[in-house]
Amino acid sequence: MATGQTWYNKVTNNLRHWHALVIGRAGLDLYPQPDGGKTRDATGFSADMGGSGGNIAAAVGRAGGNVALLSALSNDPAAHFVRQRLQECQVSTKFLQTTKGGQRTSLAIAEVRPEDCEVVIYRNDAADLALTESTGAKNAIKQSANLIITGTSLISEPSRSTTLAYMAYAKANDCLVWLDLDYRAWNWPSLEVTREIYSKAADFAHVIIGNEEEFAVLTESLPAYTIEAMGKQQTILLKRGHQGATLFHQQQSLNTGIYPVKPLKPYGAGDAFLGNLVYHYSQHQDWQSAIAKGSAAAALVVAQRGCASVMPTPEQTNQLQDSSDMVPAAQWS
Repeated sequence: MATGQTWYNKVTNNLRHWHALVIGRAGLDLYPQPDGGKTRDATGFSADMGGSGGNIAAAVGRAGGNVALLSALSNDPAAHFVRQRLQECQVSTKFLQTTKGGQRTSLAIAEVRPEDCEVVIYRNDAADLALTESTGAKNAIKQSANLIITGTSLISEPSRSTTLAYMAYAKANDCLVWLDLDYRAWNWPSLEVTREIYSKAADFAHVIIGNEEEFAVLTESLPAYTIEAMGKQQTILLKRGHQGATLFHQQQSLNTGIYPVKPLKPYGAGDAFLGNLVYHYSQHQDWQSAIAKGSAAAALVVAQRGCASVMPTPEQTNQLQDSSDMVPAAQWS
């Protein structure tokens, strides 16, 4: 969508400039070569943009959405690489902040193998956690249909307070808030702290996304939490990996499957899934078709090396859906 255009959001019944804004990290990913090998045996490395926030934004942009990333990057070659890749994926960088201290843009080394796949992420004094509030970002939230939050933006200050403030502002301005729990234990000082912060963030969210491990961090009992959440008019999306996903929405549940592919790696699927889900749900307000589109995108990404650069186009997801059936079949209950 060209800059300056607006579109009608069927969910909020408002004209909005942005399909989505994403808060979270974007960094430099290095992939050991050849594919299938371990990092210690690498003869070279290929590069791509990674990080949950950057990947989700790239998924929305490649799907055709008007999207921007709200994050912070350092002022160095690694960050310049990330900015360039964001732009190549049709993600606006106008709200990216540049740190002035010793913070650094994240670096990840990710093996390209379906099993025994080790991913090492370097986040010492991470630049994205220096994110602060800005008037420009708040104005953009008022003009966005969706705000997507990744749990890593809640790890520490000032990003934590900024993210919670943006979530509250979005909810007050009819912008749908999606919380991807995105839990990694080593980022947090304790389970108690994580649960406290996640609970605060969940109160602002319209949709909460995570796998069983992540929901176990948020709540001691997922069945009880889904009942409570639906009473608050919240939607819960439980990701179940190769078994698909389960949606809890308005006293109903929807079980969906996957598109079978031969995986090359296990990561990137969740980001592709969420980016496409948000974009397509906002367009059509149909959970079943939006989840199917997200599942197709996830399948395409795990079958290739890279993350942001292999987020699929509409033509690619359509081709997979036309040539392959989702298994098992989805149904409401």
